[in-house]
Amino acid sequence: MDIKKIAIIGAGGWGTALATILSAEFNVTIWAIDRETADEINLNHTNSDFLPNVDLPDNILATSDINSLADSDIIVNTVPTQYIRQVYSRVDFPFDNKIIVNGSKGIEQNTLFRISEIFAEVTEISADKYVVLSGPSHAEEVARNIPTTILVASTNMELAKAIRDVFSTKHFRLYSSDDVTGCEIGGALKNVIAITAGMLDGVNLGDNTKAALITRGLAEISRLGIKMGANPMTFSGLSGLGDLIVTCQSQHSRNRKVGELLGQGRKLKSIIEEYKTVAEGVNTTVSAFQMAKKMKGEMPIVEQTHKVLFEDISVNDAIDNLMSRIYKNEVW
Repeated sequence: MDIKKIAIIGAGGWGTALATILSAEFNVTIWAIDRETADEINLNHTNSDFLPNVDLPDNILATSDINSLADSDIIVNTVPTQYIRQVYSRVDFPFDNKIIVNGSKGIEQNTLFRISEIFAEVTEISADKYVVLSGPSHAEEVARNIPTTILVASTNMELAKAIRDVFSTKHFRLYSSDDVTGCEIGGALKNVIAITAGMLDGVNLGDNTKAALITRGLAEISRLGIKMGANPMTFSGLSGLGDLIVTCQSQHSRNRKVGELLGQGRKLKSIIEEYKTVAEGVNTTVSAFQMAKKMKGEMPIVEQTHKVLFEDISVNDAIDNLMSRIYKNEVW
């Protein structure tokens, strides 16, 4: 693959961490919505708001002019899902000769579009030019070269393999797949379950409860994904179980932290106002709840998480509701 320039749209922690990986071999420019962030990256080689205590390579450049990236061969998207449509509407250049590598996770509200579907509509890029990255990969660890493995998926398997080779390093290993739907559903919905996991931490429940949540949460994700045409095996892999475990357990997880604060009695509004970084699971809970109704899929954990976030029931009441449901076979 002949690559000269790579643009990363979104100067959050994940976009910045990916820039540190790619800058070893390629010219990389990060687009930041704030001029101040772009200036800090260019002048100080740091991104203190979104990836603190990490020194960035000197050859990473930043800009706040998205249309200055018109000559990039690869566009790496890390814009939060609910803002993708808004950000890419600013782009004046065509995507005909570009590849989009998506690193964001979520489901768009109202449309209930997966991210590949948003890009297909907004940029008119074809499916064989789109790939998605997903898996257990906190930016704080990737930027410090802590060994990490994730999945890259595309309907164009040759492209998935090519991007796998471009992004892989000694510390950052990618596996390839053709299951875009499964990769996107697993990456999006694990954030909802991670909020619930944080709620358990917030009310000081134990390992038994957390293990049950992760297991049954994966069952809900899998059922919905399979209804949407995903490969069932994807959900036992890196973008399914792997990402779910790390997001439910890690102190780095913003989604788990939101749930923990809710469990401690904080209100969602005050949590959102306090934290600058976006916890995608809050918005994805709305979308997942709507998707479950639309697809006639049973997702009781998602339903109860939605009630805590938006209907003001207590975490303990949500747990009681889950534990008192009608008894079932494990697999149905």
